[in-house]
Amino acid sequence: MKKTFRLQVANKHPDRQVEAIKNEIRKYIKREKKKPLSDGFDHWNFNCKFGKNDETPAVINFPDITKCIDEAASENCETFYMEIIAQEAVRPPKEEKTVEVIEEITDEQAE
Repeated sequence: MKKTFRLQVANKHPDRQVEAIKNEIRKYIKREKKKPLSDGFDHWNFNCKFGKNDETPAVINFPDITKCIDEAASENCETFYMEIIAQEAVRPPKEEKTVEVIEEITDEQAE
């Protein structure tokens, strides 16, 4: 998804417009996650870029999407650019945590 969203729309309250944009992005992400993965991949990774008005889009983290939209709305920006590209990925294996148990031998246990 590469799209420029308008925050200032005639006959629409800005808060409702922000919620409509967030809903559209959520629907896109949900739709992308439903697509079948190729062999060897186990999840979808999303590469995101965000830019306010005429700024050059900057790379952002996936969880920061709504925060950036709220920030643009609070600054009364007219438009913002959102780019979300789905990419197949493999999760790295989890590291096993080892717990060392140190037993202290007391005088009573030694006898």
